[in-house]
Amino acid sequence: MMKPLRFAAQTSAYCLLPTAYCLLPSHRPLAFQMPSLWQGLVISAAAFGGGMMNSVAGGGTLLTFPALIWMGIDPKVANVTSTVALWPGSLGAMFGFRRELAGSRRWMIVLGPASVLGGLVGAILLLQTPSRTFAAIVPYLILFATLLFAAGEPLTRMLRRKRIESSQHGPIQSGDAEQIAAPDSTSWAGAATLQFFSSVYGGYFGAGNGIIMLAGMTLFGLTDIHQMNGLKNFFAVCINVIASAYFILSGALNDSWAIALVMTVSAIAGGYVGAGLARRSGRRAVRRAVVVIGIAMALSLFLRG
Repeated sequence: MMKPLRFAAQTSAYCLLPTAYCLLPSHRPLAFQMPSLWQGLVISAAAFGGGMMNSVAGGGTLLTFPALIWMGIDPKVANVTSTVALWPGSLGAMFGFRRELAGSRRWMIVLGPASVLGGLVGAILLLQTPSRTFAAIVPYLILFATLLFAAGEPLTRMLRRKRIESSQHGPIQSGDAEQIAAPDSTSWAGAATLQFFSSVYGGYFGAGNGIIMLAGMTLFGLTDIHQMNGLKNFFAVCINVIASAYFILSGALNDSWAIALVMTVSAIAGGYVGAGLARRSGRRAVRRAVVVIGIAMALSLFLRG
């Protein structure tokens, strides 16, 4: 049971940090700027909600990133801060799906390196993007991620249904769409290519990337949603750890270290404490709330710009 977790740890240790270190533009001293009381409350609430969302339905970035922007933080720094603060939640979620990862070693071996490389490329592209340019595309990124998040469950369900129908050579009943179908021969090169480009987006911005990864895994033969979620969280760890390592060692956090630390603690608390509340509210209600918030944030940023 613990072998997949040991494999994940080895992937992080041997692939992620050395790669980031070799590509560092420069080293900079750490700087800390303590948030004010109201800022601390805002980012704590957003990170708590983001951790809760990621543990139940995903989409936590759609809460934390706009909150940081509305605090007056540079959009690129806000994106970096959100990535660094939220990635421990993916690690906790991966641990929660450790049993499902037991039979997924081949997927982890083949697509893990693609996730690492794509996440690093996306992080490098982000730091190469001028802040003014990134600020101009932020509303579009949030709107795209929100729409992707809204379409996520229907899209994944449709793709899974089509995969099971093709494997059974006939139609299935609606209640059978959740069963596990034995995947046929998979084009690993195609899967790795799709995962790489998905990971580039994940390292660059990332909101809604889990939906892209779930859809890709469905296309390439997986039908067990629990196994897919476990793999999604493993790939998210690969992407966000390498991106976070590059951001941290590049000095991209600027003076937002204290904010990132506060958000990290709140996100972890949200993931553990808030999951029960979110489940009682209903998964569908939680997802609808995230979609409404995301669209409102995108529209407000369009008007603000």
